[in-house]
Amino acid sequence: MSKILIRGARVLGGEPQDVLIDGESVAEVGTGLSAEGAEVVEAGGKVLLPGLVDLHTHLREPGREDSETVLTGTRAAASGGYTAVFAMANTFPVADTAGVVEQVWRLGREHGYCDVQPIGAVTVGLEGRKLAELGAMHESAAGVTVFSDDGKCVDDAVIMRRALEYVKAFGGVVAQHAQEPRLTEGAQMNEGVVSAELGLGGWPAVAEESVIARDVLLAEHVGSRVHICHLSTAGSVEIVRWAKSRGIRVTAEVTPHHLLLTDELVRTYNPVYKVNPPLRTERDVMALREALADGTIDIVATDHAPHPHEDKDCEWAAAAMGMVGLETALSVVQETMVDTGLLDWAGVADRMSFRPAQIGQATGHGRPVSAGEPANLTLVDTAYRGQVDPAGFASRSRNTPYQGRELPGRVTHTWLRGKATLVDGKLT
Repeated sequence: MSKILIRGARVLGGEPQDVLIDGESVAEVGTGLSAEGAEVVEAGGKVLLPGLVDLHTHLREPGREDSETVLTGTRAAASGGYTAVFAMANTFPVADTAGVVEQVWRLGREHGYCDVQPIGAVTVGLEGRKLAELGAMHESAAGVTVFSDDGKCVDDAVIMRRALEYVKAFGGVVAQHAQEPRLTEGAQMNEGVVSAELGLGGWPAVAEESVIARDVLLAEHVGSRVHICHLSTAGSVEIVRWAKSRGIRVTAEVTPHHLLLTDELVRTYNPVYKVNPPLRTERDVMALREALADGTIDIVATDHAPHPHEDKDCEWAAAAMGMVGLETALSVVQETMVDTGLLDWAGVADRMSFRPAQIGQATGHGRPVSAGEPANLTLVDTAYRGQVDPAGFASRSRNTPYQGRELPGRVTHTWLRGKATLVDGKLT
């Protein structure tokens, strides 16, 4: 059993302490620790967090291995400080059966860079007509607890109600991609001043907000759990805040890019900024930051959406929607939330590890950095600043909106159950 002594780390941003890892667990946390034969990592005041958990990742395998694979995606996750990711169901074939979710789960176990928990589709083929095998996916080896048709909205109210009723039986959650399809036909960007000036089809805020309003009421009626994917508007924040005030069992996530970028960037016509839901206004960005700080928005999730070069290196209208995010998420959160004083590092651990693990029921993740807990940890050099260079990404795709942008913070080490997956910024 290997021993690792992390010396002088600021656990959750607090005073420097030593953390001793023995095998797969944290053995001791304190000052002046020593351990014979232990590998010593000099943290030098870097921040030590529990391993990050992403509730919204697209790994693309099976079917779109030209964009990403479970191997490359989990390597990207380890590079970004993640020890667990939830893999979305919009693969080819769709993850709507026990067989497909088990395939993804086993690939994650084989590659070993982070734990992979598949998300099951809500409907067969993501077509919105018939419920998928929710029970069978839950009872499978993958133990699916989160279900989503992400990329498509479950727009049929009856289907959504039935899904909420079904997952209630085993404590599952339906994660909704809130997009009213009729209101977003031909949409290319956020509907507003910029879309009007550019002559691009608009994606109105109400297309998101109307679905969220319906679904929180359905969740209240059924007494079940609903999770809102990539919430992006100030109006959506108010609906979720109202729902929580009524005791409705709703949780919500925000992406790093919706915390930082606005629709003004679409003026460049660079398809790297094309994403679903679209980049919104500065007012929306500020509302999202405040909601994440006060807990109305529960978590940060990347919506890591890799695409091959040819799907982005084209005219705007033909480009695919989506951005990679696993390797830059923590840096963006540091810039938008920590460096602005909206969250401390304990708050970051809550929004990026504790709560997502709780929502997704990721056993062994999102645990305190204390003796007896699994050694799922990430060490962050918060003083670092550097330009984003996608050429160095572990992801198979390079569609980042941050190329050349200076961002703070760098993950230097990641440990998965005591085994190093990233050392000095390099994958093991």
